[in-house]
Amino acid sequence: MITVDELSEFARLASLSPAELAVLAASGREVSYPAGHRLIAEGQPAQQCWLIRRGRIVLDSPVPGRGDIVVQTLGSGDLLGWSWLVPPYRWHFGAVAAEAVEAIEFDAAALTELAEVDPKFGYALTLMLFEALLDRLQATRARLLDLYQNPAESCVDYACRIGAGRGAR
Repeated sequence: MITVDELSEFARLASLSPAELAVLAASGREVSYPAGHRLIAEGQPAQQCWLIRRGRIVLDSPVPGRGDIVVQTLGSGDLLGWSWLVPPYRWHFGAVAAEAVEAIEFDAAALTELAEVDPKFGYALTLMLFEALLDRLQATRARLLDLYQNPAESCVDYACRIGAGRGAR
């Protein structure tokens, strides 16, 4: 069984009170996955979320003509899975264990029920998940800008501009 002390180690949960952590702890279970295991397939029903204790998980997204591209890598202390909170309750990215992973898994239906029974807990949980979502969107934005950056636009120093100008003559 998961304890409040174990959940207190996750910085992402710092906004939750000890009572809210106790509610969350009662609904969590320990899981582990080997490297290469696909936890999430884009478009499939979102029915759980995880707090990563150890290991790395790669978020990916299929791009026509390019295959699956890595959008972000999550590690110890990160939250995986918020799509269960918003209709149509489907995953928006894929996720694969890049190495062996130990995590705490939460069932989405159980979390939804807990949030309906205790709106204060539901609000705190939702706020925490949306903070994680905002972090994920910012990281995804940075990754996409990096992937699609024009190499010529990355030349910001004087020597790079001079070198690019010589080739144009």
